[in-house]
This record gives sequence, C-alpha cells and structure tokens, in this order.
Amino acid sequence: MKKLVSVMLTLAMVLSIAGCEQSSDDPKNTNSTDASNTGSSSGSGEGTGDAPVNPGEMSDPYADKTHDQVSQELYEKVLGEYNTLLEEAKNASSVSERFAKMAIAEAKLLEQAVLVPTNSNGGRYAISRVAPNTASPILWGTDNDRFHQYIVATEFIKSEDRTAMKEKYNEVKGTGEYEAWAKQYLTDKGYTLKDTYDMLYPQDPMTWDWQNTYQSADSEALVNLYDGLMEYDMEGVLKPALAESYTVSDDGLTYTFKIRQGVKWVDSQGREVADVVADDFVAGIQHMMDCGYVSYLVDGIIENAAEYNAGKITDFAEVGIKASDEHTLVFTLVQPTTYFMTMLGYQSFAPLCRSYYESKGGKFGADFDAAAEDYSYGKDPDSIVYCGPYIVTSLVAKNTIKFEANPAYWNKDGINIKTITWHFSDGSDPRKPYDDACSGVIDGVSLSETTKKLADEDGNFEKYHYVSSTDATTFTIWFNLYRKQYGNFNDDTKAVSEMTDEQKVRANLAMQNQHFRLALAYGTDRITFNAMVNGEDVKELSVRNSYTPGTFVTLSEDVTVSINGEDKTFKAGTNYGEILQAQITADGYPIKVYDPKADDGAGSSDGFDGWYNVANAKEEMKKAVEELKAQGVEVSAENPVVFDFPFAQDVDVFANRANAFKKSVETALDNMVKVNLIPCLKGYEEWNDATYNFQSAEEGNYNSCDNGGWGPDYGDPQTYLNTMLPDYSGDMTKMIGVF
Repeated sequence: MKKLVSVMLTLAMVLSIAGCEQSSDDPKNTNSTDASNTGSSSGSGEGTGDAPVNPGEMSDPYADKTHDQVSQELYEKVLGEYNTLLEEAKNASSVSERFAKMAIAEAKLLEQAVLVPTNSNGGRYAISRVAPNTASPILWGTDNDRFHQYIVATEFIKSEDRTAMKEKYNEVKGTGEYEAWAKQYLTDKGYTLKDTYDMLYPQDPMTWDWQNTYQSADSEALVNLYDGLMEYDMEGVLKPALAESYTVSDDGLTYTFKIRQGVKWVDSQGREVADVVADDFVAGIQHMMDCGYVSYLVDGIIENAAEYNAGKITDFAEVGIKASDEHTLVFTLVQPTTYFMTMLGYQSFAPLCRSYYESKGGKFGADFDAAAEDYSYGKDPDSIVYCGPYIVTSLVAKNTIKFEANPAYWNKDGINIKTITWHFSDGSDPRKPYDDACSGVIDGVSLSETTKKLADEDGNFEKYHYVSSTDATTFTIWFNLYRKQYGNFNDDTKAVSEMTDEQKVRANLAMQNQHFRLALAYGTDRITFNAMVNGEDVKELSVRNSYTPGTFVTLSEDVTVSINGEDKTFKAGTNYGEILQAQITADGYPIKVYDPKADDGAGSSDGFDGWYNVANAKEEMKKAVEELKAQGVEVSAENPVVFDFPFAQDVDVFANRANAFKKSVETALDNMVKVNLIPCLKGYEEWNDATYNFQSAEEGNYNSCDNGGWGPDYGDPQTYLNTMLPDYSGDMTKMIGVF
C-alpha cells in the first residue's frame, strides 16, 4: 500500500531521491461523549476496562483477557465513536457530504491522541542531479515511486536552473510538453544527460509479491517491475498503461478496460513466459484478497468483494471483476465511486500471471496457503515474472539492488532510465550520503544540519540547493494502549526494556487515559523535534497537524452537516481541513489542525505546530493524575510514569530527535513522566523490528514510538481513515496496541 511507511525511508531512500521534489501507514463512546462537548474525557477513566475490585488499588484490568477481548474493549472505548462516524460518512448521499463527514470523524480520532501527526516527507534542503518535476506529482498510489520518467544529469542541477524549470513546469503542466522541454533546456545549459540512476535504500524488500504487502519498503521497489491499467505521468495526467482504453457505463457501475495486446511476462533472465491478458488482473485481485493484507481496500467498492473477504461467498466468479475475453476486463462496482480510477495506481490492482503463479505452488481461495512447502512465489526476484519497465538482475542483501531495463517491455523506447542501482545505507555514518552524492555514487541527497555545513564549506549549497516538496505521507508519534512485548519480537535480547513489572502496568494504565495522551501530545515541541532531521532553517516546513492533509480534498458543492447538533453549511471549495478544524473547535480541544492563512492564504494543515502548548499539557496532566489516582496509580515528580521510547542509536538525527522528544515532554510535564530511550543498534534494523516490522499488535516493543506513517492509496480521505479500523481491518491500528 502506499502504505505503511517507515520513518527511516525519509532519511535514506527519500533523502537520496530528494531531487525529484516529491516523495513510506471506526456505538458511541460514553467516555468520549463529554469529550465531544468539553474537550476532555469524563472522569470515569477512559480506556481502563473494569474498575479494580478495591478502588484505589492498582491492577491490570485486562490481565486475564485474551488479546482479542482487550482489543475489542479498548478500541470501543477509545475509537468507537470515530468508527461509528466514519461508517456514517461512507453512506453519505454525495461525495462532498462524504468528505465533510469524514473530516468530522477524523476530529474524533485526533482528539483521542492515540496518534499525534508530526511531519510529512520533504521540506528539506537538498542537492540533486535529477531534474525537478520528472516524477509523478500525484499524492496517492505508488506512481510517484516509478523511476522510468526521471531525467538525470551527470552533474548537480544549479539552483537557478531548477527555479526556471519549475516555472516552466507550472506553465505547461497538463500539456505533455514538459519532458521534451526539460531535456532540451538542460542540454542547452551544458548539462549531459545519462540513463542511469543511483540512490540509497535503508531496508531490503521483505517480499517480491506485490499483492501481498502494504509496506513502503516493499512497494517502492515492486512498482517498477509491473505496469498497471493506468499510470499518472510526470505532469499528473492519468494515461493508459496496460489498458489501451476504457469506458464507464452511464450509471457509473461498470468499468470496461481494453487490455493492450502483445505485452509479455518475462522472468528475471528476460525470457518470455506468457502474454499479459485480462484474466491476469482477475488473478491479481483474487490473490490480493486471499493474502488479506489490503483486501479491505475493495470492500464496498467492487461487487461482492466484501462478501468474498468475509467468507459469505466462496466462488470468486461472483465477485465483480471478470475477463469477458482475453483483452477485455470488466469491473462491476457496488455503487458509483468517483475515486475508483485513482485506485488503479496502487499495486492491489496490478496483474498476476496466473499460470506462472500456479507453477510456483500458488493456489486461490480456500486452498491458498503461503506457508505451504511447495509455495515459492515472491520469495525473491527470481520467483516472480515481470511486465513493467525493469527486471531485478542483482540483489545482494544489505548492499545493492540493481534494476535493468526489461528488453521485452512494451514501451521500452519511452523510458529515460535504463539502469537503476540502489545502494544500502544503515544511516550510521551521517556524512557518507553527502560524500557519495558529491562523488557520483548516488544522484541526490537531502541535507541535515551536519551535511548542510559541509555543503556551505565546499560551495555546493550556494550553487545547487533547493527545498524538496512536501507530500501527502503523514508520519506520527504513536501511543501503545496495551503493550505486551518488552524485547523485539524476532529476538527478545534486542531493544530490551528495563521497566519493572509495576512500571509496565502503570505505563499501560496511563496510556489508556485520554488526558495522559493529550498531555504528551501537547507537551511535544514538534518543531524542535522536526529540526533534528530537517535542520534549523526549514524546521517548520514539513510539520503536519492532521492525519489526512487539510488540502487533500475539497468540496465540489455546498454541504450542510451537523456539528454537535447544530447545522453548519460549508461552501463549495472548502478544504477538508477547515471542516476538521470546525469540529475540533466545537468539541473544545485547543488543537489547531488547519490554518486558512497558511501557504500564502491558500490554507494548509502544514508548516506550523498547532498542538504544542505547555499550559495545556500541564492542565491535561493534572486531570490524568486525578483519574489515575482512582485506579491506584500515584503520579508525581518523585514517582513518574515511566515508559519506553525506542530509537535508532546509530543514526544521529533520529537519536537527536528521540532526545528532543524526551526533553520536551519531561520538561512540559514537570518530570511527572520519565521517557526511557531504548537504544536500538545496527542502524535502522533493531529499531524497525521494535516499531515497524511486526505484524501483530502484541509484538510492538514500545510504549511510544516515532517510526511509521501512512501515504495514501487513492484520492479519498478514506485511504487514511480506514487504517484505524477495528477487527484487524486497519493497517495502522496495530500501532496503538490493538488488533
């Protein structure tokens, strides 16, 4: 998916491609009813389960319950109202009403402070050989991770040339003229263009099966190996890829695609295996649904998809995707879905060569078993077939991954880059990426505070620097409501907690308290936090205040919705963030998630810190102390709530950021909390295992962490909000310790 995104990708992968200037994760709650009206939860100890037998005596109310029971109870108490409102939004009578009601639902999510938005990708100083605006600018899906359109020079592109190119791009965007113009402009300016691209990467893909993952570390490689039905080009225009054309029925329920003829599947040696046919897309959707990672994505969209996912029907022929002949693919939708075409740029809709998949032990439906002894599909680059612009020709773990142009690619004459090489970086040497960029090992790098000084000294900053664009990926700080893991899930001798058993119970009870979470949220200086990675000069640019960016969608018509019982009309053209802010303000929470004056008056949820307020943090902590006292948890500076915050010790910027978080919240809350910084070694590896790579909430090795975020799959707020669904349906719900 676009996807669960690890923060380390922003430092390694995104930093090395920064020159692209574009970019890798819900019945009413009785305890939050008062919160909706007063900006605080009721005094009943929200999220604490059953009261102790003896009031005032500390105990774990969930100690004798199963993980599913704990998850159900905590989710309902904390996010039950959110889930109810989100489901209501999905049943809205118009698209604009849907957007408005989703904003209202998101307000309830943010008010619970189980996640605190921190930043987006980008907003950093960078230098690069990659021409600006030569990757897809689309905020959703995975097309902006495709490299074949890149225009790369043999030398860094000067700041003034970059400015001129961006001005031209804005002038001609949508005309199809920019690519040819950019090549000619750079050539006329004396640049030499090349057909190779080199970048950093921080983690090997965990799978090569593109239907069986939602992690950015996987999808950013995989998207270059296949083509989908449609693709957004560098000017943001949706163009035919494996679909030559398509039609939509008058009622908006039937989409018919004509599949391009003569496209080949090839193996890792470039040998032709089969033709791409319409049935490959049917096989791809079924395999995606059988795997289950992102099967919810098509629930309520494709006819009978939800029923197949729920096991109510077992015959996939009843699902609304069919190959009427070898080159005709038909989707039947449940209801008109305005954003359906935007979904096609995501790997869930990618093709799968049925015959090759079956030759690797792959099965469909109830027979699918990823653990079967004879199942080898997607285990490595040699166990898949390719229909996209590149083939993986070499993989040395934690070293290099090489992508070479696919000799049988249907559009091989239309790609600019013939060879892509990924170079592994664990982030432990803060200077090496800069040195590698200067020497030509990689083609671009973002500048930290440390490397900016180097660029100042050698003159590169003055000549070549620019500020990389922000994107729609939202990174957050997470709070774990019920932690059970105190060493890494795959090696419990790594990232080991030093908390006592009593401290573990105290921390869980505290994290289950809304006031405590809000105190931490209000006590986090996110601008200083962000400066540790981005640098002092641009520390505010990528700060984000909402989960769904405030300008992600706008209303196309006037809409009247109820905000706390009062009808309020929002005019056509209103940004999502304005409605989100209206609900939060009505609920009495002192959180600023949207500023209509930001971005030169265009309005934005970015570029300012609308959460940090020490006085508000102290007030919430005072309420938390009283509620926790009723549960037998005495909190003071002498007896603080202790909790763990893992960090990548070998990566200076993340170590500095963790220390900034610790200092900020401990100071704001008068040392009534103590943040244990848990060092994780081997660059990003142990940190990712503690906070990112786990599959079940029970395996999350933290009370709070700052690794992980979400980038959108398609152009609807649901792409963010569905990540916090219950019952194992939400991709990110595990980050708060449930499901």
